[in-house]
Amino acid sequence: MPENNFPDSNWERQVIEKLAYSALQEQRRARHWGIFFKLLLFIWLFGMLFLIVGWLGKTEVPLAGKHTSLVDLDGIIAPDTDNSAENIISGLQQAFKDKNTKGVILRINSPGGSPVQAGDINDGIRRLRAKYPDIPIYVVVDDICASGGYYVAVAADKIFVNKASIIGSIGVLIDGFGFTGTMQKLGIDRRLLTAGENKGFLDPFSPLIPAQKAYAQKMLDEIHQQFIQVVRQGRGKRLKETPDLFSGLVWTGEESVKLGLADGLGDVDYVAREVVKAEEVVDYTPHESVVERFARHFGGAMGKALLGSAGWSLR
Repeated sequence: MPENNFPDSNWERQVIEKLAYSALQEQRRARHWGIFFKLLLFIWLFGMLFLIVGWLGKTEVPLAGKHTSLVDLDGIIAPDTDNSAENIISGLQQAFKDKNTKGVILRINSPGGSPVQAGDINDGIRRLRAKYPDIPIYVVVDDICASGGYYVAVAADKIFVNKASIIGSIGVLIDGFGFTGTMQKLGIDRRLLTAGENKGFLDPFSPLIPAQKAYAQKMLDEIHQQFIQVVRQGRGKRLKETPDLFSGLVWTGEESVKLGLADGLGDVDYVAREVVKAEEVVDYTPHESVVERFARHFGGAMGKALLGSAGWSLR
C-alpha cells in the first residue's frame, strides 16, 4: 500500500474550521461593539429625555387676561418636601409677580408639621402682602387645616372653608415612646454615655427625668404662645375667644366661621368667581421635575451613605 505523502488527511477540514471560528469570533466582536454603541446611544437619549422633561416641568402657561393664581399646600409641612417654606413661598412669589394676577388663593390641605417651616411661610405671605398691597391672598381649606396648616392660613386676608373641613388644633406637642419598662423585663441595660448632663434629653430608652420634662414643657409653652400671638395678629377682632380656642381642639368648618377662625364657606371656584372676580384659575404650585426628584433622592442617598461610613454624627 503506497505511503500517504500528506501530513494530515483532514487538513482541508481543519482549515475550514479555523476560518469558520475566526469568522465567528469577528461576528462576536462586532456584536459586542454594536451593543456598546447602542447602550451609549440609549444613555444619551435617556439623559436628553430627562433634560426635556425637566424643562417642561418648569414651563408656565401665560394668560392674556386677568386671572386668579393658585398655589397648593397639600400634606405635612416639612423641609426638603413639596410643602417646605422654600417651595411654597417660591410658588407664591411667582403668583404675585405675574402682572395679570388679580388675586391669589393658597389652597391648604394639611394637618400641620414643622413650626419653623410654617412660621417661615406665614412671614413670607406677610412680606408679599406688603410688597403687593393691591393683590389680595385668600386661603381655601380642603379637608383639614390644623396646627401648622392653620399657622400658615392666618397670614391671609381671608380664610374660606368647607362646612365639613377640620380647622384649629392651636397647640404644640412633642411625642415619643418610653421603653424602660420593656427593657427591664427583657433584661436589657441602657448604656448611654454623654458629655453634658442633658445631652440625652428625652432619650426614649432612659427614664424620664423630671427636670428635663419641665424644661420640655417650658419650650412647648413658649412655642404655643408664639402660635397664639400669630393667630390673634392674623384674625384680629374677628376672633371670638373661648376657653377652648387655644387648647388644641379642632372644629368643623361651619363652627370655625362662628368662632372667627374662618370667614366663610367656599371652594376655589367660588372664591375665584365671587371674591376675586377672576374666574380663570392658573396653578403656580411648584412641581418638582424628574431631574430634580432624581437629584434630590440620589443626593440624599449619597449623603446618608457618607454619614454612615463616617460612623458618627452630631444630633
